[in-house]
Amino acid sequence: MSKIQKIVFQNVPLQNVVMQAKVILSYQLFGQPVGSAPLVVVNHALTGNSQVIGENGWWQSLIGDNKIIDTKKYAVLAFNIPGNGYHDEENLIENYQDFTTYDVANLFWKGIDSFKVNQVFAVIGGSLGGAIAWEMAAVRPKAIANLIPVATNWKASDWLIGNVLIQDLILNNSKNPIHDARIHAMLLYRTPESLEEKFHTKLQNSEGLFQVESWLLHHGEKLQNRFQLSAYKLMNHLLRTTDIFKNNSKSEVIKSITSNIHLISVDTDYFFTANEIKIAFQEFKNYKNNTFYHEIKSIHGHDAFLIEFEQLNNILKPIFN
Repeated sequence: MSKIQKIVFQNVPLQNVVMQAKVILSYQLFGQPVGSAPLVVVNHALTGNSQVIGENGWWQSLIGDNKIIDTKKYAVLAFNIPGNGYHDEENLIENYQDFTTYDVANLFWKGIDSFKVNQVFAVIGGSLGGAIAWEMAAVRPKAIANLIPVATNWKASDWLIGNVLIQDLILNNSKNPIHDARIHAMLLYRTPESLEEKFHTKLQNSEGLFQVESWLLHHGEKLQNRFQLSAYKLMNHLLRTTDIFKNNSKSEVIKSITSNIHLISVDTDYFFTANEIKIAFQEFKNYKNNTFYHEIKSIHGHDAFLIEFEQLNNILKPIFN
């Protein structure tokens, strides 16, 4: 396993408040040394972390030796969103509402700057990680050759903001907050068809518990055992803060981004809908020819970006080969 390394930043300016006294940015490096090969930055999703490859790597089907993002060919850098608690329970962030995806994007760029790298070959991320990738492109519009936001968008929708509110209420009011919030979230990440295919309304045991209930309770317990409450509050809150046009006009931002942009949606996604991503694609296409739209076909909804590896690999192959 690649060692977790840390950078400490003092007096970090934030978008909506004056200052955060100290932020610790941790990361892992995989593949080639930074500076000796094209750099790929991988941004994790809400409950993810910097461990992207290997036995416990959450994107191991995509990244590794001789895989689509080939660690024999690329330097792969994965940051932890500050406050996610991964191997660092002492540096959690309690004032979670002070932070935005824009702030995280700025911190990631500060981290990249520490490697003295001016140009990044690709920034890729799914869901929350993809939203941060969008913010990174808006912050430094000429620094990324290939921007690949997966199952995400450049702006939080009303539907997303509403569900973030429900999650926040559960996290602040439930007696069993992580467990209960995760159960609600799992239903947003999947579809009715996905659950029907998986469980067929079968009972789990003689006490009358359905298999779907058992599965949801298991996911609640699993996350509760490995995730901190303040980390979940922060990651959930960040989702609602994405808006790359907050400070500038849409046309200015779009025209300034030089990256090849590959928008990847899931046709059944309820969380970041394929329709909203198609609209984003059309808006970019009005100004830029090097914008491309790809769609994963799946009954599994939002989580398809973690399930349909073959389709995702086929979409990414031309970019990384």
